[in-house]
Amino acid sequence: MKEGKLFVFSAPSGSGKTTLVKHLLSENLPLGFSISATSRKPRGKEKDGVDYHFLSSSDFQNKIKENAFVEYEEVYNGVFYGTLKLELERLWAQGKHVLFDIDVKGGVNIKEQYPQNTLALFIQPPSKKILEERLRRRSTESEKNIQMRLARTEQEMSFAVHFDSVIINDDLETAKKEVVSQVREFIDS
Repeated sequence: MKEGKLFVFSAPSGSGKTTLVKHLLSENLPLGFSISATSRKPRGKEKDGVDYHFLSSSDFQNKIKENAFVEYEEVYNGVFYGTLKLELERLWAQGKHVLFDIDVKGGVNIKEQYPQNTLALFIQPPSKKILEERLRRRSTESEKNIQMRLARTEQEMSFAVHFDSVIINDDLETAKKEVVSQVREFIDS
């Protein structure tokens, strides 16, 4: 496969996008997960090359200069996330369509670069209160980081209009069925 389809999942932190992406990967679909690069430190049991490509800030910035990214963003001050071009090439060489779990600006950027090949799905939490509860239940973030993520929510929600579909994740089983249905339909189109 020289160039396959792209499936972008974006949402505010705590909306359930990663859970939905993992569910899609468990289905029998020709999908491969695009491992994002980041300049942040690993959290918990995250592994380099599995959860993220962990790069130092200077390595990340050198790759920007080398034009090695499909998209990248400084999501938080000094913390970069992006998609290496090598990820798309790796997955297409395996005959798979590419599945992304990325921030909203990166999602819009990919949709703009590959408009015909991309299905961009925005996962929306049922409310800001529920979003905060989900972030706190994770127990992976400091209070400062939780507040920083919550502060970004309004800005991230404003990007929903740029996506092909908005899925409100108020019932996980319903959301799972909806994403599988939309992805299957786009693969077959």
